[in-house]
Amino acid sequence: MTEKHSLTLTVNGQTRRCEVEPRMTLADCLREKLDLTGTHLGCEHGVCGACTVIVDGAAIRSCLMFAVQAAGTEITTVEGLADGDELSVLQQAFHDNFALQCGFCTPGFLTTAETILKENPSPTRAEVQSAISGNICRCTGYVPIIDAILEAADRRRKGEK
Repeated sequence: MTEKHSLTLTVNGQTRRCEVEPRMTLADCLREKLDLTGTHLGCEHGVCGACTVIVDGAAIRSCLMFAVQAAGTEITTVEGLADGDELSVLQQAFHDNFALQCGFCTPGFLTTAETILKENPSPTRAEVQSAISGNICRCTGYVPIIDAILEAADRRRKGEK
């Protein structure tokens, strides 16, 4: 029988506790132990970007990180981007620009975009395109996603929250 580890994580500003096997990924822990199902699992090899979350300010593939490695970090999932029931500026821009269709890739794009805009509040179209190149979407053709990120950047510069 595999030994379980008691784990304390800070997720979306809240302290959460769970028991995990040492080999459980952060993605599985978020979904199965903490019921944060916005983080999606696609390839489980770190290629598609669907499982991207923010750990200590960096976009990371949660399918490639063990949950035990996340102890002591600040984790933000897609659920943590909104303010209660109110969408963030970024989420609203995705909605307004029809930057999602099936929605499977959307959480990974949103968390990736959040880190992009924190690092560079005024990105160019080419910079956004390059920054999201590690996320795969099979529905939108990427144009509305890029438009949404650029619109969110503009809204934030104008002071919208």
